[in-house]
Amino acid sequence: PRGTGIVTRRPLVLQLFNTAAPDDARGDGVDVDEDGNIQVGQDSNNDDEVKSDHRGGGVSSRRRRGKKESGGTSSSADSQEWGEFLHQPGKRYYDFSQIRVEISRDTNRLAGPNSKGVSPTPIHLKIYSPNVLSLTMVDLPGLTKVAVKDQPADIEEQIYSINCQYGSNPNAILLAVTSANTDIASSDALKLARELDPRGERTIGVLTKLDLMDPGTDASEILHNKVIPLRRGYIAVVNRGQRDIDADLSIRVGLRNEERFFRTHPVYSRDRSIVGKCGTVNLARNLNGILIHHIRECLPELKLRIANMMGDVQSELDALGSPEGNGEDTGAL
Repeated sequence: PRGTGIVTRRPLVLQLFNTAAPDDARGDGVDVDEDGNIQVGQDSNNDDEVKSDHRGGGVSSRRRRGKKESGGTSSSADSQEWGEFLHQPGKRYYDFSQIRVEISRDTNRLAGPNSKGVSPTPIHLKIYSPNVLSLTMVDLPGLTKVAVKDQPADIEEQIYSINCQYGSNPNAILLAVTSANTDIASSDALKLARELDPRGERTIGVLTKLDLMDPGTDASEILHNKVIPLRRGYIAVVNRGQRDIDADLSIRVGLRNEERFFRTHPVYSRDRSIVGKCGTVNLARNLNGILIHHIRECLPELKLRIANMMGDVQSELDALGSPEGNGEDTGAL
């Protein structure tokens, strides 16, 4: 959901599941087709890497079979995309506008319809689509300083606590979202990310609203990691504006507009070193690659912890001893 003021008032745990057929999954990374669909592919020679493709500003075009034609009422692509809420087991949403309505409805149920308050109880949503990467993302309430309208006086502490609850997980990747048309040194998101991740090993800076920067200015210095350096750097994206939302501009069209913005920009399109750092497609590709490598790094420790836990349980079983009597008497009262 989009709107003015605080919109995300409960953590939204968004689980993305790629439903592409095995034959369709053999591609060259993540692309956007002519309808703005994010295409998911994988290098058949190396299942652990997502290939980068810097052709045409990091985005290549190709058509996808079964796409919905303009003016059509249904298609095979529509039947492959749906959402499910944990609090409504077995119910599928094929209309994504209804998913937004349900998120707002369930948010109001716990956080209140008019108070603009927050709740730490998460909303769990699963999205099944051939146009997404298999990721789990958590959308958290944005940091705020001053309580407005009927918000509780400690709204800042509540939101800070919710963000810390999820961000303190050492296996989580932090997306510090900051507007590019503001001073990045005053970013609350980067400040909190530095508290939760002092070494900067799991923080990615996400710059938004590049299209709203003053003429003659750009975010190239930030993308070159020269202002506030992050180990994993920054990715620039251009989302739909409120006018686009009011005009019911689809996400697919928004992705095409974003690709066009970076492809025609006099700075971002000419600097080869930041071409791969611009666009939602590159953000998705980077997240998937980081997730794969992060899992690879964490697996040995997880295996060791599981082995230790199994050893402890086995020791407890051995201490209890074996059951007395023969097999026929076992379980008899």
